[in-house]
Amino acid sequence: MPIRWYGPADPADPTYRHFERIVNLTLHAALFTAINSGAWVVQELRHPWDHLNWFSFSWLVALLVHAGMVVALRPARPPEP
Repeated sequence: MPIRWYGPADPADPTYRHFERIVNLTLHAALFTAINSGAWVVQELRHPWDHLNWFSFSWLVALLVHAGMVVALRPARPPEP
């Protein structure tokens, strides 16, 4: 099921901003997966790259920091009645 926002796009709404951060994290993870796996396939097939381990590790750390920021900035739940 695709991610979808059912409501008015109000950038002042904390829930909308959190949803936007989740979508950005999803895009970041997809780019990490596509580019990183492609780089490893190219390396294994024909072109050795000595620093691919560091590239992959640093990008993974950046992705994990991004995920941590998404979790840390999530809005507080409203109190239940």
